[in-house]
Amino acid sequence: MFNGLYSALYTAALAFLLPFEYLKRPVELRKRWLVERFGIYEAARFCCAPVWIHAVSVGEVIASVPLLKKIKERHPSLDVIISTVTDTGQKVARERAGAYAEIIYVPFDFPFAVRNALCKVRPAVFIIMETELWPNIIRILKENNVPVVLMNGRLSERSHKGYKKMVFFIKHVLRNFTFLCVQDDIYAERFRSLGAEPERIKVLGSFKFDTRPSSSVPAWTETLSGPIIIAGSTHETEEDLILDAYMRLKSDFPGLNLIIAPRHPERFRTVEELLKKSGLKYIKRSDIPFRNGDTEKTASGLVVLLDVIGELSAVYGAADIAVMGGSFIEHGGQNPLEPAFWRKAVVCGPHMENFPFMEEFYSSKGAVMAEARLLYGVLKGLLDSPEEMHRMGGIAKDLYEKNSGATDRAMEIIEKILTTR
Repeated sequence: MFNGLYSALYTAALAFLLPFEYLKRPVELRKRWLVERFGIYEAARFCCAPVWIHAVSVGEVIASVPLLKKIKERHPSLDVIISTVTDTGQKVARERAGAYAEIIYVPFDFPFAVRNALCKVRPAVFIIMETELWPNIIRILKENNVPVVLMNGRLSERSHKGYKKMVFFIKHVLRNFTFLCVQDDIYAERFRSLGAEPERIKVLGSFKFDTRPSSSVPAWTETLSGPIIIAGSTHETEEDLILDAYMRLKSDFPGLNLIIAPRHPERFRTVEELLKKSGLKYIKRSDIPFRNGDTEKTASGLVVLLDVIGELSAVYGAADIAVMGGSFIEHGGQNPLEPAFWRKAVVCGPHMENFPFMEEFYSSKGAVMAEARLLYGVLKGLLDSPEEMHRMGGIAKDLYEKNSGATDRAMEIIEKILTTR
């Protein structure tokens, strides 16, 4: 009964949204997006029994890369598919994993589309990254004897509260998983409270501790003279906060640079309008006239709008301080491990619920939490004390290394499944 009601509601919502979703995409992408979301793929692209990894968008794609590389390292002949929902996820998947995997859109979550997909793709295992619970996909895969595994699983407090209201339905979804591999004990307990069977839950740690930047620090950053603050993956209203703190800091540090990277590409233009209104000297990353070998430091006291996709994790290597977006609003924060990898001082707002491990970073002084009204003071204190910035970055890097290894633990589970197929 629940499956039928869910499918009816999903189909009704899809019928309403489909024209908007179709038309908002570039013309050259529309046909492939539409046919693949209905589960129609070119059969020639797929071999027998590939590993299928589903990563909804950019963050999940990046988190999946260490696992993908480990699979190909240990099993070079094994084919891998990565599916996404978003177009930005597709782009990053092609950039980060196009040499290792076939990149497709995941089918819509109604039975017709899922069964279409299974006619073309018969995976040995279906791996869902983080928390992407599509009831029909999960159920139909299980009915067809395809193991379904949640990897790098997490469940925010807000999502947990929402799922608790329909636990009678969610518990059946969770019991269709072969394994639920989660990042920590907090998430494990939340899944158990929703009806997941304890013996199927495995606490492996976070894949993000095994993620490495896709490239070295971009050469264009070498043209910036003076200290650099990066505001990474910012959301609406956070840019106003960051720019206000930056303008105050410039009276103390005239050569201070700011790189601001909005989380969503569709907001690049909005953030540029904010910069125009602020009167600050700024340039878009896409307009930087950098040539190979041109490393003369020619700019200081500049704001750079990072209006390209996939470069942020490497750009953190040029920073002195990283301010985490999504943490000054009730979003739950963005990935602080990317700057930690580069030994950078990390400043977060009060909302980092998506990353429970941050409590260890705060208590070890490998990061600092700042209320919005205190951001200027925290940043000024760090800029006044380079020794403190370096010490904080070193602790962050040590914690990063200490918590690595989740990918190896995940491979043990995947290989156990593959050997029984």
